[in-house]
Amino acid sequence: QVQLVESGGGLVQPGGSLRLSCAASGSINAIIQMGWYRQTPGKQREFVATQSSGGPTTYANSVKGRFTISRDDAKNTAYLQMNSLQPEDTAVYYCTAQRLAKVYWGQGTQVTVSS
Repeated sequence: QVQLVESGGGLVQPGGSLRLSCAASGSINAIIQMGWYRQTPGKQREFVATQSSGGPTTYANSVKGRFTISRDDAKNTAYLQMNSLQPEDTAVYYCTAQRLAKVYWGQGTQVTVSS
């Protein structure tokens, strides 16, 4: 089992920045990919970014150039640096980790972009 705990969400003004963190614990060996998804009420959860072991990253077109995913394997933590935030980025952000054939999810952290 892998446990994921997100932190760093909050309220930010348009154009501002936030950094989300995702701390992984438990059976963290063989985690091959970590990522971020987000969800707003009434909508499906949508892909934001992923990073595979060894470094390759992928981003949703809507966040490309504004968001950066990274990992600190020594701390078993993944990050999502979010810059130039806009109201449409408001959502609950979920961390994911893929270990072998299973995907684990965190509990989510709320990000609200509003003036």
